[in-house]
Amino acid sequence: MDDFLINEIAVCIVTAWILALGAQLLRQPPLVAYLVAGYVIGPMGLKWIHGESISVISELGLILLLFMIGLEIDLKKILGAGKVIILTALSQIVGGCALGLAFFWALRPWLGGASLDTIYLAVVAALSSTVITVKILFDKRELDTLAGRITLGVLVMQDLFAILFLAIQPSLRQPSLSILALSLGRVAVLMAFAFIISRYALPLLFRTVARLPELVLVGALAWCFMVAAFASLLDLSREMGALVAGVAISTFPYALDVTAKVTSIRDFFVTLFFVALGMMIPRPDLAVIGWALAVCLFLVGSRFLTVFPLLHWMKQGHRVGSLVGINLSQLSEFSLVILLLGKSSRHVTDQTYGMVAYAFAFLAVGSTYAITFSDELSRWFTRRLVRANFRDLGDQPQETNGDDPACDIYLLGFFWTASSLLEELERRSPALLQRLVVVDFNPQVYNRLKARGVRVIYGDISQRDTLLHAGIGHAKVILCTLPNMILKGSDNLRMLQQLRELNPAAQIMVHAEMLTEVPKLYAAGAAYVTVPRLLEAVELCGVVQAAAEGHLADKRRELDAELANRHEIIP
Repeated sequence: MDDFLINEIAVCIVTAWILALGAQLLRQPPLVAYLVAGYVIGPMGLKWIHGESISVISELGLILLLFMIGLEIDLKKILGAGKVIILTALSQIVGGCALGLAFFWALRPWLGGASLDTIYLAVVAALSSTVITVKILFDKRELDTLAGRITLGVLVMQDLFAILFLAIQPSLRQPSLSILALSLGRVAVLMAFAFIISRYALPLLFRTVARLPELVLVGALAWCFMVAAFASLLDLSREMGALVAGVAISTFPYALDVTAKVTSIRDFFVTLFFVALGMMIPRPDLAVIGWALAVCLFLVGSRFLTVFPLLHWMKQGHRVGSLVGINLSQLSEFSLVILLLGKSSRHVTDQTYGMVAYAFAFLAVGSTYAITFSDELSRWFTRRLVRANFRDLGDQPQETNGDDPACDIYLLGFFWTASSLLEELERRSPALLQRLVVVDFNPQVYNRLKARGVRVIYGDISQRDTLLHAGIGHAKVILCTLPNMILKGSDNLRMLQQLRELNPAAQIMVHAEMLTEVPKLYAAGAAYVTVPRLLEAVELCGVVQAAAEGHLADKRRELDAELANRHEIIP
């Protein structure tokens, strides 16, 4: 029996690995490959594996997955999140559930007529994939953008909502107030138990073993499974206990270390978990595929309906609203977890699970490409909104139009270097600041610059129409401080070529990351090319000399004094 189990695990892991390699080449998330692997080797495919033998091991993966999700939920950050993030998250979750209830209730006759299926579908359709979205945004270096921060905030709030649903999920078949109150009471006991111990006992224990990495790992796993077991004693799911265990220690200074150490173990078990999920996917037929596509269309539409109007009302601009909608347009891996628990409780049918599993796969593939090309999609969406007279942030009547001939210095794009440059101009050359016009599409930058009295035009600097509208033709000096990795839909060379076409006489200064780019930019018409790495190297050389001579503390005091007196737009 042991040899049989090991052989089945080997088949699962090898198949999942081979398909994940193919998914990597196609730039697809590995979770889809794991589901496909389970289907291929499972009862509906080649029948190599029947699933019962790895069910316990896959449940370990689920517990570790939820523990890791809990570790990534920082309650302090959520409580300190801005109004835009919190309102967007509430709008998306509440609005998504409401739209889901209406949509799936209307389809009950065709979905088997089960009311609990409707509730589950509404909940799971309101959740987006943290794993897929964060991975792609990290690769694109967009996690720290405004749209990225809003997306991440919404994802974290969705995870908290999932915790609440898991609390009442066992009582859905008999949803009386007394039973719901009892369930919530059990959850309160579980959370009190976890947070009291994590507050008064765990810090001392973790400090004791902080110098022994293997004991940090074992201690974190022990904590996870202890809380999961206590949840089971309270007639709650072990998965919810693991989630609460993660949240309880998410603010520990050891949380990052625990996450790094548990990740490798988690990945092994999570692979088996998603392979096991794939084994449960029914054989596709036209009805299941058709309903899965309907779920996909509903989910994408509901994301934009619950996110875009609110962000537009809060003056975040078409671009931010559309990017957040695109970023959230997939189903969460948490959705499959919730449906699995509902399936084991006989709350949902096999048809419902299969339909959502196919929708998860379709959306995972589609949203990967959509997020990758989100800037192009956002521009396409914005152009159609403008044609429909749906005004963007920069189209308001009070917008500065760049026609003032006294404003002849243009700063294209506004990020860290531009923020520091503005501070220096305010200190050293206020007269030049009066001639400055900033062009950028970050609504927060736009509002802060206007509050400072700086002329600013809202728009995408990679678009020809934006530059013409800004009055770039009469500029005497044009400066772009953005590196190529931040420029969306363009790079410094292409932007320079376009600027030179629109204004042959201006002195244009652009940014270069690679030394080999400098001659190409000069050949294309740049008046000056900034190479920040050289300036940073000069600064670091002085710092290294000071450290070698024992004067590093003096250098630090100079820097601290400088930072204390700066009041930049982007701190």
